[in-house]
Amino acid sequence: MPSTLTENVRKTVLENGLTVLTKEVHTAPVVTVQVWYKVGSRNEEPGVNGIAHQLEHLMFKGTQNRPIQFGRLFSALGSDSNAFTSYDQTAYYGTVERNKLKALLVLEADRMQNSQIEPEQLASEKRVVISELQGYENSPEYRLNRAVMQAVFPNHAYGLPVGGTKADVEKFEVEQVQKYYRNFYSPDNAVLVIVGDFQTGNTLETIKEVFGKLPRRQGAGGRGQGAGGRGQGAEGREQGAGGAGGEELISKCPIPHSPLPTPIVLREPGAGRLLQVVYPLPDANQPDVPMLDVMDYIFTEGRNSRLYQALVESGLASEVTASVTSLRESGWYEVLVTAGSKQDLKKIDSVLSSAIANVAEKGVTTEEVERAKTQLTADVILSNRDITSQAMRLGNDETTVGDYRYTDRYLAAVRLVKPTDVVAVINKYLTKESRTVGFFEPTQKQVTGVSDKPDSAQTTENFSPGVPVLPSEVAKYLPPVDLVTDAIAQVLPQEFKLTNGLRILLLPDRSTPTVTLSGYIQAGTEFDPENQAGLAAFVSENLLNGTTSKNVLTIAKVLAERGASLNFEVHREGVHIEGDSLAGDLPIILEILADVVKNSTFPAKELELHRQQTLTDLQLELDEPSEVARRIFVQSIYPKKHPLHTFPTEESLQQIQRQDVIDFKAKHYRPDTTVLALVGDFDLDKVRSLIQNEFGNWQVSGQAPTLKYPPVSMPEKIVSVNPVLPGKAQAVTYMGYTGINRYDPRFHAALVLNQILGGDTLSSRLGAEVRDRQGLSYGIYSYFHTGKNAGTFLIEMQTSPEDSSKAIASTRQILQQIHQQGVTALEVETAKRTLISNYNVSLANPEELTDRILMNEVYGLDKVELHSFTDKLQKVTFEQVNQAARELLHPDKIVVVTAGPSVLAEKSIR
Repeated sequence: MPSTLTENVRKTVLENGLTVLTKEVHTAPVVTVQVWYKVGSRNEEPGVNGIAHQLEHLMFKGTQNRPIQFGRLFSALGSDSNAFTSYDQTAYYGTVERNKLKALLVLEADRMQNSQIEPEQLASEKRVVISELQGYENSPEYRLNRAVMQAVFPNHAYGLPVGGTKADVEKFEVEQVQKYYRNFYSPDNAVLVIVGDFQTGNTLETIKEVFGKLPRRQGAGGRGQGAGGRGQGAEGREQGAGGAGGEELISKCPIPHSPLPTPIVLREPGAGRLLQVVYPLPDANQPDVPMLDVMDYIFTEGRNSRLYQALVESGLASEVTASVTSLRESGWYEVLVTAGSKQDLKKIDSVLSSAIANVAEKGVTTEEVERAKTQLTADVILSNRDITSQAMRLGNDETTVGDYRYTDRYLAAVRLVKPTDVVAVINKYLTKESRTVGFFEPTQKQVTGVSDKPDSAQTTENFSPGVPVLPSEVAKYLPPVDLVTDAIAQVLPQEFKLTNGLRILLLPDRSTPTVTLSGYIQAGTEFDPENQAGLAAFVSENLLNGTTSKNVLTIAKVLAERGASLNFEVHREGVHIEGDSLAGDLPIILEILADVVKNSTFPAKELELHRQQTLTDLQLELDEPSEVARRIFVQSIYPKKHPLHTFPTEESLQQIQRQDVIDFKAKHYRPDTTVLALVGDFDLDKVRSLIQNEFGNWQVSGQAPTLKYPPVSMPEKIVSVNPVLPGKAQAVTYMGYTGINRYDPRFHAALVLNQILGGDTLSSRLGAEVRDRQGLSYGIYSYFHTGKNAGTFLIEMQTSPEDSSKAIASTRQILQQIHQQGVTALEVETAKRTLISNYNVSLANPEELTDRILMNEVYGLDKVELHSFTDKLQKVTFEQVNQAARELLHPDKIVVVTAGPSVLAEKSIR
């Protein structure tokens, strides 16, 4: 494996203690800037749990020099910005076009020292954080995990939830948060990471100029100011691990654990039974960590894994997942099992323990170990293709053990793992005595159906939103942006078509030794028969379960041995294919893809197992407010008999027979409705002949089935529905009506309008008012979902149940305001700049680029659309956006669905 992760990384430490990591990557004209602070929930104790997370929210509220929501500044720069709090660190990140690098640095340096933490801001942001925590509390999995982790770490902050608890958050005082900020937010406790298209020498000079004058801390505060690990909010399966050579003393003695002799049992409202088992592990610095990760892959990665075979293939469980978490002061191995319908948790626990004991006793094969090592290594490489992920990896490693080179050493250690090592770590850590077990037993049957007739209730509001922040204010506080001096090279995909109608788009890209595949087949849920909703999904989700020449385990093994992935996901208008692999393994992915679309056999045993898993998944979905809200919202907009009205139910899933699956596949899986797009490290001619060999003989007869969507009228008034889900803490609201399709002449103007209305939860009109000023929602967004057929306009938000009515009223007021008064010319220019920058940044991510190439072809757009899209946005006028606002926003003809706890509708909202 090429050592691409750290081979040209440069580390610099400024005089004030700021650690700077720079890595030039010149494949696209974008750059990512990240600031990692070595502080997280590990630096907390009961009573102040959640203060690191609360501060992370407040860091967007503005500074003394720039008293303005920073989300607005990031949005105006077109930066894809966010932040997360973890156990051991808090990180802030933004990815922009390269000419905005200095502007991002100026903003990060400003909030490192000058953040405003005022009573009013704290009060509104506490509401937002509580709304976020209520969202987590909606999940039985989260509640079970909280109880188990508290038992595993009764006297350590790792036992506390990263986001905090409502009781503690409500008590935070301004002085506490300010003190925490002064103690931990300073250059000597931070790591600045920059990856992308820049020149190191000039950039280091800029960093010294911008950050060099910030002072160190006056006497360090807070306990254990160490480095951090991957926790909540960081991506990737191997949740961070150690290595030698930390710059500070790292805990060697494990945290004492006293496991409970009997399982923790939560009996609460919910849908499915859950089993969670947690085993304490050593800290990130220990040499056993790579062996533990290999063990984890052998246990739970893929169809051939030991626990999948023991629990899922046997029908005891519908899903089993696990992860190794390795942090600064300790770690843990967590196994989570979703029970199959009517299965007993004690029995599942007994089978789980036996499966682990069996591996400890009989060992693992060399083949299993080699496969796990390949998968693990490929996962690391494939998850580091875009610059944001590469910077995340560096920041995480540097803040975990003070060494950004950790992952290279970790992968070298993975390569040396032997079967005896895996058995040794199982015997050492996965003992019966050390584990803590939790059971989630739901106490009541959930509502599984949704009523056809929504009740029409309208609350009267006399609520008036505040004045929106003027774009001129944003412009005043925006740091200057460098002028762009050189144009971006515009490479277009090569296109060709086989005689059977299959269309292929190829774009070579040598920047990483990987290939990304994206595909589309016109076989979506729109073709589901009314009494067999779920049929299209049955077909796509069972394609990999066996062909005329390979059974399910052989297919899974061939992919796993190369660390490659191939997935099919059904949507309304088509089945999306996603695949990725290391460059040399592309022939394998294409061979398996061709085999399953041509020759899948749908074995009866696998279909039945899939049906049981799907029924369990359906139960769990109907316990999620967001899923219930989405279903009722869609079914309230689209009448019966409309292709979008049907959703799977227990009855419809039971109706599906094997022959129906075979017939649907034969009818709808056709080369003439299939498009494939590939981006990556390959030779054009070789790939063309590979595709010709694999897919050239795929034949079907007759014409492809087509559908005509009937027109749908708008609701005549406001329609409100409140399905109640017992035991939920947070409400989820969907508001909207039918929208436009991708070919509508107003499409680009609608995108600009949407960006101003709700395209960003911090800088849009909805975000600025409902989330930021009033603190009523953790997240609020609007969308124009478009496709070949009519799409949907929707606004989505999460709120506390007591805030739902007020948030809905505010949202309607803002829709009314924009519908009647329009938006300003400056808002239009800012929104266009943001959308264009975001689009250019997205093309630097191979997955987003491949998907964009694919969907342009699916919609029949010219292949130059890949680059002309930004020109079309640039040409949108102020008049067109306001015309779109008049024609597309209908505050008085809107469906409003709020799912979750009972919402107390007030007669009048002040």
